[in-house]
Amino acid sequence: MPSMVYMMTNTNEMNQVVAFYRNMNGLLTFAASYPTYGKGTGTKEVSTATPNDGIDPLHSQGSLTLSRDGRFLFAVNAGSHSISSFMVTKNGHLIFSDIKPSGGAQPNSIGIFGNLLYVSNIGDDANHFASNISGFYVDDNGRLIPIPGSIRSLSTINAQPAQVLFTPEGSKIVIPELTTNRLSVFNVNQNGTVTGPMINESNGNMPFGSYFLSSGLLLVTEVGSNALSSYSLSDNGILQVISGSVPTGQKATCWVTASKNERFAYATNTLNGTITIFLISSSGALTVAGHVTSTPAGIPTGFPMNIEVSQDGRYLYTLNGNQGTVSVFQINDEGSRLVRLQVAASSYVSYFGSQGLVVI
Repeated sequence: MPSMVYMMTNTNEMNQVVAFYRNMNGLLTFAASYPTYGKGTGTKEVSTATPNDGIDPLHSQGSLTLSRDGRFLFAVNAGSHSISSFMVTKNGHLIFSDIKPSGGAQPNSIGIFGNLLYVSNIGDDANHFASNISGFYVDDNGRLIPIPGSIRSLSTINAQPAQVLFTPEGSKIVIPELTTNRLSVFNVNQNGTVTGPMINESNGNMPFGSYFLSSGLLLVTEVGSNALSSYSLSDNGILQVISGSVPTGQKATCWVTASKNERFAYATNTLNGTITIFLISSSGALTVAGHVTSTPAGIPTGFPMNIEVSQDGRYLYTLNGNQGTVSVFQINDEGSRLVRLQVAASSYVSYFGSQGLVVI
């Protein structure tokens, strides 16, 4: 498998996926950019429910998503209400496969398990922000096949989804709802449709990014509470709080991922320009272990957003959404310490409004 990092420009003329080569020391070199043949939103916000500052216009984790076997990459085109798919070649280059309407307005997150893909749609002014999720099958060439009867509303018709997240075994989908303070859980049926949702109240305000450990432990950031919560999920779709709203002490805690050994979690605090490191106990309890800045002192502050760990577990990458740059960190001391190595850019022009990050 190639060692690559991909980000998305979300530009409103033509959305693009930018590819970086990743060398054996984790450092990035610009490789190429690929049009999605759809439009992003630029700095235009997809919702009226959040500040109109141009930072994080899609308000989501998972706007750029890799299939679990690494064969396909998927991108949302929120400005043209579509999703695009690419084949990932052995050398990391992308071959455009397909573009399809997303089943709603302003798609902002994609989740995939096997050949089953679901996308969340925020809605828009024209339909009073009627939100939904919509399902597709992905064929062997990366083409997207809409699943009849797969479009479902969330807990309310205008709940704002922040992510589509499959459980580790693929039997359920969790949708954090930014505007209702709920976590909606859907059961995945044999025919690719879903039933539900089972509605759970978020422990804190404005649940946003989420991440499942292999054990089934669910981590959810809360941008309103500037905190991280952990939950267990039962077979009937009910979430049980383990650590409730552990504060980062920072601003705009939005995206989350975990170290490969799953002993540490990393959450980005966008408006502080920092990443918070959490220790995860064997029971799933969370404690803050430290913070690190996304960009070094003396240069313009990068606002970290999407965050991912390399598949070998050695490096962490975060997208600075106000710059379109990617900060590179070496993961030391089994995950408890991050050492910044690089702030990589694909061009001399900042992609303000950029979204999405995938690391392989």
